[in-house]
Amino acid sequence: MRIAIVLSQYHGFITERLEAGARAVLHESGVPDESVETFPVPGAYELAQAAQRVAETGQWAAVVCLGCLIRGETPHFEYIASAASDGIMRAAQATGVPMAFGVLTTNTADEAMARAGDGPSNKGREAASAAVSMARLYARLDAPERHAAAGAAPGAPRPPGPRPIPTASPRT
Repeated sequence: MRIAIVLSQYHGFITERLEAGARAVLHESGVPDESVETFPVPGAYELAQAAQRVAETGQWAAVVCLGCLIRGETPHFEYIASAASDGIMRAAQATGVPMAFGVLTTNTADEAMARAGDGPSNKGREAASAAVSMARLYARLDAPERHAAAGAAPGAPRPPGPRPIPTASPRT
């Protein structure tokens, strides 16, 4: 399993700690260090753009998005937080690759530090754990025996690209 980390460089004193937590849990989950690659981006706004491009390569089982937003005196915080969260979800839906949201949205740097410390409260750890869980779920759902049960030819790979979203039949 290969895992990508898309890492905001803004507030690097926090995001570097999130990355360390994420890498620790990936290692604990059995993901070899050489199977984890970090893709730095300028800030939280760019996380979704990069995560989608990384996922589109088809080389990654999951993408962990890490960033930190600290509220200031203007509404900028809300715009970036909304864009980052919505964008990451849209990127995951568009690519069919699970993406974990590890973006802190805090009022102060002290709050951010408390969520990026050593140990289980590190939100980078939580995001990486979610990414591994989702990657394993997707792998199980993509297993050949499931495709055969759904009517696909035995051994046929799942077509690349986003997974189809089932739709309900119209009510008559």
